[in-house]
This record gives sequence, structure tokens and C-alpha cells, in this order.
Amino acid sequence: EALMTDLVRTIKHTIDKKTDLPFSVYTSKREQNLLNVPIAKPLLIVVLSGNKELGKDNEIICNAGNFIFLSDSPAINMRNIPKNSEYFALLIEFDDQDFYGLQNSTLNKQRHHIGQTTSVLEKCLHQFVQSALWAPKQLWGLRKREILELLCHMGHKQVLSMVGNTKLAHRLHDMFCAHGIHAIQEITNEYIAKQLAMSDSTIRRKLNAEGTSIQEIKDQARLGLGLHLLQTTRQPISVIADKCGYQSQSRFTDRFRRRFGLTPSELRKTKMVN
Repeated sequence: EALMTDLVRTIKHTIDKKTDLPFSVYTSKREQNLLNVPIAKPLLIVVLSGNKELGKDNEIICNAGNFIFLSDSPAINMRNIPKNSEYFALLIEFDDQDFYGLQNSTLNKQRHHIGQTTSVLEKCLHQFVQSALWAPKQLWGLRKREILELLCHMGHKQVLSMVGNTKLAHRLHDMFCAHGIHAIQEITNEYIAKQLAMSDSTIRRKLNAEGTSIQEIKDQARLGLGLHLLQTTRQPISVIADKCGYQSQSRFTDRFRRRFGLTPSELRKTKMVN
């Protein structure tokens, strides 16, 4: 308990000092019920206060003191439930290269894995958070790999099965993020075909086989960023709408509500004290 409190304190201190970080923090004062949350990359969520429920019927439960490792997913339902005044979770996203050399091909692909945040894992996370203040970006991958190796050492090898398949959808998502989400609608199908060295019809066929489309991936990337900015910043909703490439706040609000089941302002209210 003391370690947990110390980790929360360190995270809050680090966030106050720096904005460009290798992790995110999601907090709320009131319950958040979010539908169709996209998980772009394998994601470690360490719940430090409150409870998290996932799945269509909230069948996956992750309580404070536990972690959940999620594989990439186009949409998953989530409930963040505060306890003792707040919900507080540390999120660390992993790239495919963080897993290089660790894969075990005999493992079945899993969608999620839950484990206990032991004192050893907590100390590792503590160091990871603290290192964000001094470590250059080039070292972030090494520190993330350290977390993966420790999880394996602790008996959580299931996390290795969550490395993303090199799906075309992932490549497109990364391309859109690198290009800049605010300008995502300007990226033409011709430009995409040229970048991927594939014909337009081949791209459409492959994406169709993956159950998605270029427009769906664009929408997912834009709204995913919107959700992230609403959760992690205090930027006005109009500014966030603009950053996500929406020309009006009302259009962003409408698309956001249709995707996640609540409006941006309703989500913001969950982060405020009554």
C-alpha cells in the first residue's frame, strides 16, 4: 500500500514536470463508461486506485493492485470506477520492436492477461516513471523492454502473445499518426498506395479481409486521439476537435458520442469533483 501510494505520488510529480512522456495516466472522479475504445498497440494498464471492467458484459475485472495487458483491438468496452475518491491508472503502450527476440511462437494469441502488481514490478515501474525525467527518447524502448522481460521472469509470458500481427491496418494507423492526425483527411488513396507500394484495389481487398477500411482506420485514429487528449489534458474541447481534424466542435462531439456512447463534455465531467 505504501509503495502504491509512493508510485502514484511519483507519477503525479513527473507529469507536473514534463509533458512528453513514455506513459499516460487516466484518472476520473466519477465512473466512466466508454464503448468501442480502440487499442492501437499492445497496452499495459496498471490500476493503482479504483477498478476497471472490460468487455461487452464487463466480464473482465481488474482491481487496484493488479495490471491488465491488452493486445491491440479495434474496439473494447471499458468502465473506470473510482474508489476512495478517484480512479487512477498508469498506461504504457508497446511497439512491436519492444518484443523483438522475446517472442515464443508456441504461445496462442491472447486478447488480455491479468496479473498482480507485486512490489518488484512496482519498483520497476517506479524507476521507469522516474527515468522519464532524464532518459532521452532513444532509451524509452529499452526501459519498456525491461518491463516486458520482468513480466516474463515473473511468470507472465502470456504478454508475449500480444505483440501485434503486422496487419495492414496497423501500418496505415502508424502512417496516419506519423503524418499528423489533424491532416489525416488530406491523405489520399493514391498517396497511401504509393507509400505501401500496392495498388488501391489490393489495399481495399486486404483491409476488407481484416474487417476494416481506410476510412474506418482514419476515424479510429482521430477519435482515439480525441479520447486520449480528453483523458490526459485540460485542453478545451474546441482545441481537441481541431487537433483531431474536425472543422467544428459539434461535428467532433457527434462523432465522439456515436463511437464512445457519451459526449466529450460528459467525459470531462467525470474528471471533476462535484
